[in-house]
Amino acid sequence: MRVFVAGASGAIGTRLVPQLIERGHKVIGTARSPGKAGLLRALGADAVVLDALDARAVREAVKRADPDAIAHQATALANARFGRNLDRTFAQTNRLRREGTDALLAAAREAGVHRFVAQSFASYRYAREGGMVKSEDDPLDPTSLPNTVETNAAMRYLDETVTNAGGIVLRYGGFYGAANDGLIGPVRKRQFPIVGDGGGFGSFIHLHDAAAATVLALEHDGPAIYNIVDDDPAPCATGCRPSPRHSAPNHPATFRFGSRACSRAKPTR
Repeated sequence: MRVFVAGASGAIGTRLVPQLIERGHKVIGTARSPGKAGLLRALGADAVVLDALDARAVREAVKRADPDAIAHQATALANARFGRNLDRTFAQTNRLRREGTDALLAAAREAGVHRFVAQSFASYRYAREGGMVKSEDDPLDPTSLPNTVETNAAMRYLDETVTNAGGIVLRYGGFYGAANDGLIGPVRKRQFPIVGDGGGFGSFIHLHDAAAATVLALEHDGPAIYNIVDDDPAPCATGCRPSPRHSAPNHPATFRFGSRACSRAKPTR
């Protein structure tokens, strides 16, 4: 299968590309710079320098690639400084979740591509009602916290637009496993921000496992939404650390799409 990966040079993309190639797929990946494009070629993919917000360029790139499937992994978080104002941190990523999604879906329709998988997020989005463990069927919180309104609206837009088009949305937990993991320093220095009374939980996913789930999603028919997180939640009161026994690729997660055995949403509050 020929797979067009938008945002292939990002945290998920650089793990996704080799896993797709290992399973026999041909990968055409996008990057924002020639240097990142060179990295993709070194991984074995064909590379395209592309601005995912340029709808015309996206349409032309997809047409040239002639893919069987598209994976939307485009974000703008490489050098982001996280704080209390998520809308400010995610401003460009929110555009990619809206305008970038629209551009890729339009290109997919024009090229006759029916397999479409997009990156979304699971944690901190569910209504604070019912049990602590949340699944894809649980309602989202209708009231966003201050400074998260645009971010939550953009994720909801992506979720609904992709599934309405027949695609699959993967709501990942928070990523860990990168050499430059932004959580490591704040956690070790006990500077990680505590939400509310610190009694909530967060969900995480190792980058290798997130990529593995994405490969299977690309090989599965939609539409659907799946939460992709580790088996064990991490209590925020102790710094939101991922469970140490999840250290993929030594302990890769397994996923079975269709039965929702891959849907392991963890407590959020």
